[in-house]
Amino acid sequence: MKRVLFTLCFVCASIGFLKAQSLNEDLYAPKFALKTNFLYWATTTPNLGMEFTLGRKTTMDISGNYNFWEFSDNKKFKHWLVQPEVRYWFCDRFNSHFMGIHGHYAEYNVGGIKALNMEHYRYQGNLFGGGLTYGYHWLLGDHWSIEAVVGIGYAHLKYDKYPCDKCGEKIKDGIRNYVGPTKLGVNLIYIIK
Repeated sequence: MKRVLFTLCFVCASIGFLKAQSLNEDLYAPKFALKTNFLYWATTTPNLGMEFTLGRKTTMDISGNYNFWEFSDNKKFKHWLVQPEVRYWFCDRFNSHFMGIHGHYAEYNVGGIKALNMEHYRYQGNLFGGGLTYGYHWLLGDHWSIEAVVGIGYAHLKYDKYPCDKCGEKIKDGIRNYVGPTKLGVNLIYIIK
């Protein structure tokens, strides 16, 4: 009796598997990936992202960045940032061209950096917004790939402005609305099938 029950369960599972395979023709397409952005590392910002399948041609990408460094002369680029994104793939997911809609939220404490025109001031606050993304994904092998991505959108920044001294008093608080590049990346990706 146990053998009959086992055989019946095996046959039902096999039929279910074959039916699922016929309904989902991309059964063996990648479903999950881990990634890191080289451009963020160039700004001394450790980062990690993941991407997972939502549908046959759609994925969800979520990246997080956290910069905790303080440099000499009270220079700092401290921040944390999260950017979720829904992507539509024109070919197969994790391959070739894609478009996306992304959001972002960050908290920051930045100052003393001449290149960002913040040599004499420090800004502390948060930002949120979103935008549109275009990217291209190159497969390097079964598990490794690289993608380039650029996004344009909007960010609403709320900040407090301080002199660059360590314990300076707040000069003002403000709000700024920004339209322009909101995402830029060259990502190294490890695909988990």
